[in-house]
Amino acid sequence: MAHVDGEIASQPGCWRRAAELADALGPALPQRGERVAATGCGTSWFMAMAYAGLREHGGHGTTDAFPASEFPAHRGYDRVLAFTRSGTTTEVLDVLTGVPPSVRTTVVTADPGSPAAASAEDVVPLPFADERSVVQTRFATTALALLRAHLGTDLTTAIADAEVAVHAPLPVDPATLTQVTFLGRGWTVGLAYEAALKCREAAQFWTEAYPAMDYRHGPIAIAEHSRAVWVLGEVPHGIESDVAATGATFVHSRLDPLAELVLTQRLAVALAAHRHLDPDSPRHLTRSVVLT
Repeated sequence: MAHVDGEIASQPGCWRRAAELADALGPALPQRGERVAATGCGTSWFMAMAYAGLREHGGHGTTDAFPASEFPAHRGYDRVLAFTRSGTTTEVLDVLTGVPPSVRTTVVTADPGSPAAASAEDVVPLPFADERSVVQTRFATTALALLRAHLGTDLTTAIADAEVAVHAPLPVDPATLTQVTFLGRGWTVGLAYEAALKCREAAQFWTEAYPAMDYRHGPIAIAEHSRAVWVLGEVPHGIESDVAATGATFVHSRLDPLAELVLTQRLAVALAAHRHLDPDSPRHLTRSVVLT
């Protein structure tokens, strides 16, 4: 069994532990009314996107998300919130050390002794969610679960749904699937991007991801038999019938969207197995990108 299998299965317990931590973090996390920029690279950027959507929609304050390599250091924010599992990613370190001293910095990391932790004013350590696999699963979702709890979300349903997701049958057959497009709305756009990335990383599989309402503006052209369209979260009116008309498989569940992301992680691992690939060590990838 690959390391990632156990890491995926452990997510309900990790989220439960994160929910217990949320209240104790106090000012280490963004406060209501602060102008916040969330950042990260790859999976961490997608979690930043999801958090930004949740925080702003919930009325907690202006919240933007940027890939660390494109961070607009000239903009005025009260706080920068950085996601980095390893705490060594070069672009994230550049953001943390490059913002003005007046901007409070918080880093969410699996390694409290990392360079990123040393560079930030506040550290949210999640070592219990660290991973041996190169591919991120539980660290990313645990970080987002913690932040959802900090925003006031009761995670009871999400955790229960995740316990279902780690055992439920996959809604599509990896042996017959040739392509999948993931869609989301609001905060789940970030989850859709992350679902697509997992399949590309772990299985070298052709995936795309879009805001759901943009899907009919071009991407639907590739939909056909043996391909799937998977919506995480809210399903826009008419999308299911539009997909059905193409012959593609429409996928959606009633699970909490973060729990549904767990299902997509399992799909990525199943696709890798079908293709005789090692999902723990995808080609050309390392645990952290450290640039010279």
